[in-house]
Amino acid sequence: MERREFIKTAGAGAIAAGALLAGAPAVQAQKTIEITMVTTWPRDFPGLGTGAQRFAQRLTDMTDGRMKVNYFAAGERVKAFDSFDEVASGNAQMYHGAEYYWKGKHPGFPYFCSVPFGLTYAEMNSWIRFGGGQELWDELAAEFGVKALMCGNTGSQMGGWFRKEINSPDDLKGLKMRIPGLGGDVMAKLGASPVSLPGGQIYENLIAGSIDATEWVGPWNDGFMKFYEAAKYYYYPGMHEPGSMLGVGINKKWWDGLSKSDQMIIEAAASMENDVMMAEFNARNGEALNKLVTEQGVQLREFNDDVYDAFGEAAAEVYEETRKHSDLAARIHDSFAKARQEIGSWMKISDQAYLNKRNQVLDL
Repeated sequence: MERREFIKTAGAGAIAAGALLAGAPAVQAQKTIEITMVTTWPRDFPGLGTGAQRFAQRLTDMTDGRMKVNYFAAGERVKAFDSFDEVASGNAQMYHGAEYYWKGKHPGFPYFCSVPFGLTYAEMNSWIRFGGGQELWDELAAEFGVKALMCGNTGSQMGGWFRKEINSPDDLKGLKMRIPGLGGDVMAKLGASPVSLPGGQIYENLIAGSIDATEWVGPWNDGFMKFYEAAKYYYYPGMHEPGSMLGVGINKKWWDGLSKSDQMIIEAAASMENDVMMAEFNARNGEALNKLVTEQGVQLREFNDDVYDAFGEAAAEVYEETRKHSDLAARIHDSFAKARQEIGSWMKISDQAYLNKRNQVLDL
């Protein structure tokens, strides 16, 4: 072969090979990742349901449709409390819910949602991201074949709806109250009968008298649920959920098979929803509370010191029992308690001190 012809032929081959290589990533990028996502929330439920739906849509939008999320609200594919098992088994890739719903599997799970006298939204973010919380959550969830991420927060919740006034700890005895997680264990210590119900079943049970009281979230969500039609006494603050973080649970085997970039996309979408949901709840709750009081005749009440002291004593017993469950439960609690002390001490002289002074000056 002459030199000129050889160069011409080699050049053409190089161009063809280059075209194939250039096209390879484009073909790979178009491969659709199907994701089945189940949740513990009713479809289109304000804040909780819409936040989960927003996260699912964000994943699709961030990848231009390469990640296709098939979203199922509570009851559409599995019952609300079956979401964890659906993902752990690999029948679905993701769930969105409140980790304290899985307390029966391990008492460490509630710490990654909210626990009595626990962490606020800001404190929780700090513990999860920089205080060892995520690492402990990973260790716990991995025992069940799950990888979990922060994906929403409702902030400090109300204490609940009651048919009667709560003037002393004795008023809690015999009370049938919808309250899950370790908060339910605290109420049991005080003589109440805690009941665990998914959100979609609370109203019907309260109206029917199957329960005497309920906690849910806050004014925005509670007003939407019309709990005021069955109970007029609305108590605050909620000792049981001072900063309720919601999570997205992901089948670990599926997660481990994703590329690092796809994992980071999911983490980014979840982190964004963690911020957006909290902002939405803070923006909506004030106006909603005003309407409950002025338009629905709701009587706003603050738990007195005697009741709150009783909550604290019962919580200490619950925590001691929780620590005894296992080495992992003890390590989760101790890490949480350390974060509460260290971060809480700083918040006391930063955010809390400022808010107290500001609200005093502005008479808020």
